[in-house]
Amino acid sequence: MPILLVEDDVLLAETLVALLKQAGNAVEHIADGARALDRVSCDPLPDWQLVLLDLNLPGAGGLDILARFRCHNTHTPVIILTARGAIADRVKGLDLGADDYIAKPFALDELEARIRVQLRRHDSRNELYRLGPLAFDGITQQITVEDTPLPLPPRELRLLGCFLRHAGKVVDKATLLKEAFGDDEAIADSALDVYIHRLRRRLPDDIVSLRTVRGLGYILDRA
Repeated sequence: MPILLVEDDVLLAETLVALLKQAGNAVEHIADGARALDRVSCDPLPDWQLVLLDLNLPGAGGLDILARFRCHNTHTPVIILTARGAIADRVKGLDLGADDYIAKPFALDELEARIRVQLRRHDSRNELYRLGPLAFDGITQQITVEDTPLPLPPRELRLLGCFLRHAGKVVDKATLLKEAFGDDEAIADSALDVYIHRLRRRLPDDIVSLRTVRGLGYILDRA
């Protein structure tokens, strides 16, 4: 499996490259932020199946690289690797389209487990889900209404994709929090409520209904 690793810590990068190659992956390692920014701007992009991205890089910041990458690719899983532990940094990365976040120092077996989770999620999303004229393409990670693209910020896109994969069924808060924020336990339930509110405002209420099921979660169904 082709993987892009963007990491300037030489020792950590060597360790990760060896670990990933031992598992049978083809790893492209870039240590410089400016070079990585150019690389993720290529047209067409290499067929990476996973991106491991540090934030604190020379030449260009990891968040800039992430934003540029998501302009061209919305579906490949991105895991942020960084020493930054502040909630604001985690939230910014997730808002820009990262799928998960792990703070340094981390155990290699934990990183391997997180990679497996992201790849399972990615595989499960490679389908088309519909609810009336609303559709979610798991491959392109695009949502359309009557075949017209519905532009959404990354986190709201992940939430709506989750609802469409479970259309007509109650989705509990724990599932939605994990979908929107990854495995970050520091995120409060109130943050999810904010994004649900934003999502409701964006959805055509004559087509679908996003309802609260008290004590259980939320359900997306036809209006």
